[in-house]
Order: sequence, then structure tokens, then C-alpha cells
Amino acid sequence: MASEPERPVTSPDASQSQGEDHPSPRGVAASRGPEAVPPRRRRRRGWIWLFLVALAALALYNEFRPKGGPPHPPTVPAAAITVGCSRSGDMNIYVQALGTVTPVYTVSVYSQVTGQLLKVYYQQGQMVRPGDPLVDIDPRPFQAQLTQAEGTLQHDEGLLREANIDLARYRAAYARNAIARQTLEDQEQLVKQYEGTVKADQGTVEYNRTQLSYTHIVSPITGRIGLRLVDPGNTVFAGTGFTLAVITQMQPITVVFTVSEDDLPKVETELRAGHTLRVDAFDRSNQNLLATGTLSSLNNQIDTTTGTVKFRADFANANLALFPNQFVNARLLLKTLRHVTLVPSAAVQYNGTNAFVYVVQGDHTVKVRPITTISSNEHDTAVTGMKADVDLATSGFDRLEDGVPVTFRAPVEAKKKAPKAARKGSASRMRRADP
Repeated sequence: MASEPERPVTSPDASQSQGEDHPSPRGVAASRGPEAVPPRRRRRRGWIWLFLVALAALALYNEFRPKGGPPHPPTVPAAAITVGCSRSGDMNIYVQALGTVTPVYTVSVYSQVTGQLLKVYYQQGQMVRPGDPLVDIDPRPFQAQLTQAEGTLQHDEGLLREANIDLARYRAAYARNAIARQTLEDQEQLVKQYEGTVKADQGTVEYNRTQLSYTHIVSPITGRIGLRLVDPGNTVFAGTGFTLAVITQMQPITVVFTVSEDDLPKVETELRAGHTLRVDAFDRSNQNLLATGTLSSLNNQIDTTTGTVKFRADFANANLALFPNQFVNARLLLKTLRHVTLVPSAAVQYNGTNAFVYVVQGDHTVKVRPITTISSNEHDTAVTGMKADVDLATSGFDRLEDGVPVTFRAPVEAKKKAPKAARKGSASRMRRADP
């Protein structure tokens, strides 16, 4: 076998000496590794990364830095309110009570005779007048009884005439002394008997004529008839309480209402002075005026269980707005206060028994002002301690107190009277607060 040729062995010193003039390929390759990157290139990469970090930090600062200068201290949010205005005017003082519409007349029509119902003339809910026909009952039995009574009357009237003729003859004979006095007296008594019989027959005739009239029933009053309660063909009976029709007078009509005994002296004072007291009738919601009448009378005693007294007022009811047994709110006008300060009733608030309002200032803040109420209704309240043309808060009271800023939820007449500078300063806030 051939042996490999031996390689020359060189010493480390020799290789180093050779590398100084002629570097070996192995040494060139080793000089290109990561450990051999020049420091200058590493410094340049560091500067690039530093620049990128600084650029990102500048972008974040521009994005999140405070705008418009230094931050303002937190302010109290404005309360959104509506505004009303006080004014000068007249205020009526009322006594308010609950009442019921009560007709002057209500008639329940019954049958006074027994018979078959032949015809019903009225329509349900019809307005009827006195004499208008309502129903007809079979009149034939009553007509027959009337005819019989008239025949008996006619017979007895004939006997009476005959007795009178005989009486005249006896008187002439007695004058000539032709008959005894006893015969004359007997004839006189016989005439009186026939007169009594004729009178009884006349009563029977009138009774049967009345019974016959009951078969044709007419309306006794002017009013509105109710629902039909009986149909033709039925037999009605006298004295059974079976109602044929109910008629209620609508014009005029009255309202009966109860007033507290505490208000009675004030009402009596006005009545003793000869004043006619007006009464207004409102519907159940106490919003719509139904009719206006006058106080006509009051009861003669106070109900001890309720401490109230009943009043009655008369209403013409021209438009039929009041209906029998209708529930109404009655307002009795006692007197009228002239030229007093009126504020919206919605603006009046109470702290226990003390009343107050929130006055809207020119800088759009509110101030509490105590007042004294005199009288009120659903719209206005008469007060003292307040002048006219003052802007008042009418809503949003849960967030109001002295010095709280406010915005207006809707245009009001009060804002039109405000100074131009104040209106200009609040224009943007009003636009944001409007719904």
C-alpha cells in the first residue's frame, strides 16, 4: 500500500510570520464573523434607533398633550330649567268642592191599569215634551165599563126627571088640598134619592173615563227619556212597580256639592250682603269648564259625620253639557282680588309651611326668595313679597339651590326681556340643552 506523503510541520512562529505577509484564506474568513463588526457601524445603528424612539415619543406627545392651554378647574354643571314670569293681574277666590249633577225632576212612569201593551211611541234617548205619547194599553175593557156606567147614569137621570114631574104635580094638588101632605113629602124624598143615585152614577162614569185615559200614557214633563224597558205585546199590571219609562229633566238642571263648615261663614257673609254667587262646574279632570250657574240654596244643617254642608246651584244647561248623576268639580266664586302679583303655580315650592320661589338672576344663576301665598288655582298663584316681571324657575327643582347656574330648556317670554349680553352669552348653552 502506498503511504500518504507527510505534510511539513511548521511551528506557530512560522505560521504567524507567514500570515503577516500573506494571510491565509482561513484567516480571511474568520475576520468576517459578527464579532468582527466595526465599532463605527454599531454606533450608526444606535443613532438610528434613538432617532426612531424620539420620533415616536414626539408623536405620542402631540396626540395626548392638553389643548387650549392649561386645564381649567372643574365647574358645577348647569341645571336645565323652564322659566315663567310674574305679572300683575286679578285673582278670583274660589271655594272648591266635589259635586253631583242632580236633575230638578225625574219621573218614573208606571201603568195604573192592567192590560196588554199595544204600542210604544218613544225612542230611546228621545227628548219629549208634556203631552207627547209614550205607550198605549188595550183600552177595550175600560171603554166597555165606561159605556155601561154611562147607560146606568142615563137610566137614573130619567127616573129623576120623572120624579121631578110627579113632585110638581103633587105640589099643585097639595095647593088645592087634593092630596095629603104626607104624599107630597114622600115624593120630595124620592126625588132626593134619585138625585143621589144620579150623582153616584156620574162618579162611576168619571172613574171609568179616567181608567180609560190611563191606557194612553203621555209624558208629564219635558226631558230626556231613558232606555226602553218594555216591548209591545207584553201584559202590564197595575200596582206591581213595573217601570214603563224614566224621564229626566235636562234643562234647567242643578249641581249639589258639599262645602266644608269652615268655609260656611264666608259664604253666608256674601249671601247676607245680597251678592249673587257664581258657580262653575268643571269635569272630572278639573280642566274643562262645562257650565256656569248661580248658587240657589244651601241645606239647613251640617252633616256631623263629614263636617260639610250641602249647596245647590242652578244651571241653564243650554248645551246639555251637564248630565244627570255626573261627577263634577264645583267652584264657588266668593270674591275677586284686584291688581295683585301673580306667579305661575308651578314655580311655588314649599319648605314645610313656608313658600318660596327660585328667581333667575341676570348671570343665569338662581336665588331663593320667600313669598306668602294668598290664593291659587291650577295656573296662577296670588302672592305677596314679589314684584311683577320677575323670571322664575318652573321646573328642575331637584338640582336648584342658591347660586346654581342654569340653562333654559325651551324659549320663554322671560328670556326675550333679558339683556342682550346675557342672551348672547347663553346662546351656545341653550342650543346644547334644548332637546
